[in-house]
Amino acid sequence: MSGMEGLSVELRMRLSAADAHYGGNLVDGAHGLEIFGDIVTELAIHTDGDEGLFAGYERVEFLAPLHAGDFVRARGTIARMGNSSRTVDLELWKEITTRPDLSDSAADYLDEPQLVTRARGTYVVQKQHSRGPQGRAV
Repeated sequence: MSGMEGLSVELRMRLSAADAHYGGNLVDGAHGLEIFGDIVTELAIHTDGDEGLFAGYERVEFLAPLHAGDFVRARGTIARMGNSSRTVDLELWKEITTRPDLSDSAADYLDEPQLVTRARGTYVVQKQHSRGPQGRAV
């Protein structure tokens, strides 16, 4: 299964007002970790045909704030395939940011996406549940 190392998936989304947790429409860092959970689930389905279990993080770095209305792109890449564990590198990038200083509806597309959160974690798929690579439905 080492051929799956380097496999990446991406997810893009807009953060809504419902995602804001603090004053100034600030979105808490835990929301980014929730997005990482979805990325890991997709990777597990690709590698094993099963959602598996996200066992934990080796490290998490919160590098910049997120706000309601921001557009983000999450990316997860398999760094290592073990017997039943898979190590994943995760990144969350801000691509569009709100501009409340200009108006309630102003936003800017960033020339250079901004790395907001970076993490490394491990997911596990029990051997009896693994069906091997499941990139496409039959």
